Amino acid sequence: MRLTRPLLFLVLSSLTSVMLAQVPPLPDTNSVFIEDLTWVEVRNAIDQGVTTIIVPTGGTEQNGPHIVLGKHNYLVKYKAGEIARQLGNALVAPVVAYVPEGEIDPPTSHMRFAGTLSIPQHVFVAVLEYTARSLRQHGFLDIAFIGDSGGNQAGQRQVAEKLNQEWAAGNVRVHHIDDFYPGRGDDWVVSQGISPEDVGGHAGTHDTASLMYLNRSMLRFDQMQPGIAGDGQGHTGNPAVSTAQMGQQILEMQIGDAVNQISEDRVARRR
Repeated sequence: MRLTRPLLFLVLSSLTSVMLAQVPPLPDTNSVFIEDLTWVEVRNAIDQGVTTIIVPTGGTEQNGPHIVLGKHNYLVKYKAGEIARQLGNALVAPVVAYVPEGEIDPPTSHMRFAGTLSIPQHVFVAVLEYTARSLRQHGFLDIAFIGDSGGNQAGQRQVAEKLNQEWAAGNVRVHHIDDFYPGRGDDWVVSQGISPEDVGGHAGTHDTASLMYLNRSMLRFDQMQPGIAGDGQGHTGNPAVSTAQMGQQILEMQIGDAVNQISEDRVARRR
């Protein structure tokens, strides 16, 4: 039985698709994320002078009806990766996705909204402390905490101060990067003619615009409406005034400011 030309083409195309599907992707040995690397690759990077590591902290929390719960984790991983690439000699630890978000029973703060995950402050602090201790053990000299949420900042600062005091006689330092969040973005948006009320303080212009630029699939455009504290929606501000151009500028400022502070802190450590 002879195959017609269209049928032969279809058979060959199907076989090619099957063969391609069975070919594993090439390993990304140039990734800045340690979870993408083998232990040998991380060890070799440290031996070659990559002794700065960024520890990003996010959070799994409600962000109003228009932004998904994983917003902080997605944004902080992206920004940490860009910071590491611009530094040129840094890697990134996995995102800390579980942070204090309010009391659980009775629920307070973000815990009043479905899907939010919260841990006590002392647990968060312990996770950061032992993350830093692990990284020091492997040979990292500069450990930089960047937190994409306001509730993460005090814990990061606490751990940095504690470990820097304990390790004062050595050459390892922990840096709480406080220029990163919230950063200059909200003030810049106001300077562009958006009112502070529209900018908001949670899941407002800052986050919405950033996701418009990076990943619109994490937004629900039909749910964008103004929110005020206590109205039951969970966000404040008017996300509908956000633009992708705003998001690009906000991200660039955050990333650039973090790069500058980490660079300065590393120099200060060596004095």
